[in-house]
Amino acid sequence: MLSLMASINDSIANIFLVGILVVVIGYILKRMHQPYLIGYIIIGVCLGKFGFDIFKDEAQIEFLGEIGIILLFFFIGMEISLPNFVKQWRVAILGTFMQIIVSVGVMLVVGYYMDWSFSRSIILGFVIALSSSAVVIKLLEEKKLLDSKMGKDVLSILLTQDIAIAPILILTAFLGGQTQSTYGVILQVLGAIIILAIFLYLYRNESIQFTWLDSLEEDHEMQVFMAIVFCAAGALLMGVLGLSPALGAFVGGIVVHAAKETDWIHDNLHPFRILFVAVFFISIGAQIDLLFLRDNLNIIVMLMLIVFIVNHLVNGAVLRVFGSPWKEAALGGALLAQIGEMSFLVCFTAYNSSIITEFGYNIGICLISLTLLFSPLWIVMTERLILKIND
Repeated sequence: MLSLMASINDSIANIFLVGILVVVIGYILKRMHQPYLIGYIIIGVCLGKFGFDIFKDEAQIEFLGEIGIILLFFFIGMEISLPNFVKQWRVAILGTFMQIIVSVGVMLVVGYYMDWSFSRSIILGFVIALSSSAVVIKLLEEKKLLDSKMGKDVLSILLTQDIAIAPILILTAFLGGQTQSTYGVILQVLGAIIILAIFLYLYRNESIQFTWLDSLEEDHEMQVFMAIVFCAAGALLMGVLGLSPALGAFVGGIVVHAAKETDWIHDNLHPFRILFVAVFFISIGAQIDLLFLRDNLNIIVMLMLIVFIVNHLVNGAVLRVFGSPWKEAALGGALLAQIGEMSFLVCFTAYNSSIITEFGYNIGICLISLTLLFSPLWIVMTERLILKIND
């Protein structure tokens, strides 16, 4: 009993400590006009096993983080209008394709000189090719650019990258020598067909009606649980079919966006999204090995600069080709220059499949986290450079 009470008290103390740190660091970041997720990563570093070792139950933290990713992608889907996305399909597909090809090519060259294995180079190429929807959408909202041409083009590229995570994870498993059973392949193909059918239906009809939800208009308590059902349904279905639960939640979000009776879902799930997304980034920060970062700082800094420069130039060039003025193309390239949260899944899958060693996994985790941390600074530097050129 005493042990149980001590455990409960420790848990409450940890929650209190995280809350205090979020408030304090969040206030500082707000004054500096920086996104809160930077603070979440810093908190994870401080409280993780490579910091003050406050968090003991890593499995529970990772589980809550996975819920955060599912909620995050559900909300991203709710921001997407499929007909509007189709209008930008050229820039979306070309932007994503170019970023993946160039990123993999650059990592193959780096890997050749660093004497890395072919598989490690390919995986790190996949890792650096995916930008952060969480960071970019937040910054577009703050800069009031969501409805601009550049904002719509950037969103379409992010959407295509999010969809591309499914084949990337399949290729990752293939590189690890994992063979799918015929039954597993059939399920995945069925999942892809279901997603395609949903997209085609929504594109042709532009909206969907759930008239039976009108009865919940004033029932706020039941609205919360119905919102969770919408989010979890897509995640569960795709998980059963062997695809990413986050992808399923993303598709569920797109369906919700197309429904006129579900405007209240955004408000009811928003607090859950804030909480669990914060836990996800805190869990990522807790995995950063500070000793590894210190011992391999030169390699990581070099790779980080390569990531920012390559992603910036590739995406900026694509946006310019498709009609964005050079200033908007340069800013859009800067917004997409960092590595995104879905790359953690690629690292985790590759590590569990023994494609990369602990060294490669730590390189990936540090690289993703640092590009997220320094992304706002890179964007500010780009904005100032644009202003200086104009002057």
